[in-house]
Amino acid sequence: MNPVSWVAVILVIIGGLNWGLVGFFKFDLVASIFGDMSTLSRIIYALVGLAALYMVFWKFSMGDEKSE
Repeated sequence: MNPVSWVAVILVIIGGLNWGLVGFFKFDLVASIFGDMSTLSRIIYALVGLAALYMVFWKFSMGDEKSE
């Protein structure tokens, strides 16, 4: 995996953990650290969303390669 893929994986994990906290405990970690819908928290949410899109396209592009 290249560095962009690693960053995307980390961001998707962070986003998944944050959504788990929201679902189970009604606790938004990103909002509690950076402020409720502050500019920085919105940037983080956007980066997590872009990372998820990247992972979807990365997965489908990996499907084109032959696996042994």
